[in-house]
Amino acid sequence: MSRVSKAIKNVKFSLFFYILYIVVQFFARKIFLEGLGDSFIGLTATLQSFLGFLNLAELGIGTAVGFSLYKPIFKKDYQELNNIIGLFGYLYRKIGQILIISGIILSLFFPIIFEDVSISLGIIYYVFFSFLVSSLLGYFYNYHLFLLEADQKSYIVASYFQSFNLIKIVIQSIIVFYFQSFLAWITLELVFSILYSFFLRKRIIKEYPWLWLNNDTGKAMFKKYPDIILKVKQISAHKFGNFVTTNTDQILIFIFISVESVAFFGNYQLIFGKLSSLTNTAFAGTGAGIGNLVAENNKASIKKVFWEMMALRFFIAGIMCITLFYVVEPFIGIWLGEKYILDRNVFFLFLLNLFILQIRVPVDHFKDAYGLFADTWAPITQSIINLGFSLYFVQSLGMAGILLGTLVSFSLIILIWRPYYLFKHGFEISLWEYWKEFSKLILAFVLGVFLTNLIINNFPFNIASGFVGLVFYGLGVILIALVFYSTALLIVSPGFRDISNRVLKIFKLKK
Repeated sequence: MSRVSKAIKNVKFSLFFYILYIVVQFFARKIFLEGLGDSFIGLTATLQSFLGFLNLAELGIGTAVGFSLYKPIFKKDYQELNNIIGLFGYLYRKIGQILIISGIILSLFFPIIFEDVSISLGIIYYVFFSFLVSSLLGYFYNYHLFLLEADQKSYIVASYFQSFNLIKIVIQSIIVFYFQSFLAWITLELVFSILYSFFLRKRIIKEYPWLWLNNDTGKAMFKKYPDIILKVKQISAHKFGNFVTTNTDQILIFIFISVESVAFFGNYQLIFGKLSSLTNTAFAGTGAGIGNLVAENNKASIKKVFWEMMALRFFIAGIMCITLFYVVEPFIGIWLGEKYILDRNVFFLFLLNLFILQIRVPVDHFKDAYGLFADTWAPITQSIINLGFSLYFVQSLGMAGILLGTLVSFSLIILIWRPYYLFKHGFEISLWEYWKEFSKLILAFVLGVFLTNLIINNFPFNIASGFVGLVFYGLGVILIALVFYSTALLIVSPGFRDISNRVLKIFKLKK
């Protein structure tokens, strides 16, 4: 199967399951908030953020091993693949042990950390250790899934993960609706994590019969693969920077505002995060495809695909942000109630950060594919900028100040530094070419926003009451944005014209 065919298959499977998952989760969120309360939902989000900090020990290993798997997959070198997966498993088991110890130590401070929270300590401990056990399954039992992702078979992971999540959320919703039970909710989280891990491992055995599942050669591989160990150290710094920038917001809100505000923030984060994850899930196979493309070392193809990916991400980010601007606030009002609508400044910052997170992906994928991780100062600087500005602005701007700190760090490191590093050390061409094409894409986006807003303001169409009316309103916004934004992109961006022609050819072949 070709690289493009694999990518298309990943898109189909990922989109189908993820859209179902998003729809179910939005209905479930309302039931959970009403049945379990803002404090409990805010608490679970905070505990997951704490667990994310404990998982910092893992940072870099998955990406480094994924990068190392591209060439042996391309060559079908099964011995090499088993050696690398063995090394990966050894490192993950060690990190799992660190995670257990760190989790126990952190839990000793819960009486102090959560002294002002109304939920009992027994429930807090049960929630935390259930989340911890779910995380440990990946370290000790299911780390082989990275082979599926590197082999452009992420649709298998997506289908299993989303299927089990869908069933879990439906059962949780029923239990919460009728019994409002904290214990039942979290027990189901744990049970379904175990079931998912068990069945996914069985599928991996079926998919790769040559894979050594009980590989004890990992420790011996340290000396054989010093480059992987070096990459792990470099990538760890990058992952740390990304984590601090994108995953500390809820902890800061918990510390400086309230645990209930974490739930309010989480509602917006659910909308923006799930839509962003939807696109990342749909294009999960492109990272591996780019890795294989770089391995082939056809510079003309690499450059062409890069600008196709940039134009596509700009298109997706633009349509997404324009539509969200008009529909999120009325949607929150219909979905949860007017009290859950946050300040407009918070909303704008969510939109800007979402846009940057989308358009950064091609640069990150190509940078990873080239193995360009040596700029370890950049993510550390990004973390310092993010936390520094967030802590400064939260005093006067509250929740908006935390997001503003994220925006500043995104702008300096993601939008300015990373493209420079990729073009100089990866593509080895002038950065001027990047900014020239990037400026065209920005111009197209600005034109799309301006013209869409002009049409909607001068030819207003009212939102009919209820969810159905909002859906038709949103579809109208999308249609207007598609017409003007797509036209602008086709005019200014060769990459968008190329990707449009590629898509049209695929559809013609299918006919």
